[in-house]
Amino acid sequence: MARWTGEWLSAPGGAASAGEPPRWPGERLGLPESGVGSAATFGTRVLALLVDLVLASLVTALFRRPDFADSAAMQAYNWWAVVTWAVITVVPVTFAGFTPGMAATGIRVARLDGGALVGPVRALVRGVLTFVIVPALVRNHDGRSWLDRLTGTVVVRLR
Repeated sequence: MARWTGEWLSAPGGAASAGEPPRWPGERLGLPESGVGSAATFGTRVLALLVDLVLASLVTALFRRPDFADSAAMQAYNWWAVVTWAVITVVPVTFAGFTPGMAATGIRVARLDGGALVGPVRALVRGVLTFVIVPALVRNHDGRSWLDRLTGTVVVRLR
């Protein structure tokens, strides 16, 4: 199991014990300890997600009126809110590297290979895995979740 999960769930004598643990998240990636370019904290990432979810709900409410008494209407509203969230998540990350919530909290997605754009495939995979939630919650020593590791990205601070 430790071989498959690597540093995520390493057993004694596994990959994590092979070297000294990092002193701060992102050290092994060459990121600074703090300030611009350092790894974003979990709390900041969650706050950005919450801002995006609220924004998606507000934008959806501009076009569909939520009716809390009608479960069918609320199902349709929730479906459109998810679609809106996907659009405001995938499209901006593809071209700018951040969602509106990320911009508000001062973080962005960066490629580890130095590419300028995250690109549509990486942004779509990140969006789908964020929707599933679990891959976004499991983190390693560098503060990177499964979706970051799968897409070759890291979320860094802008300020």
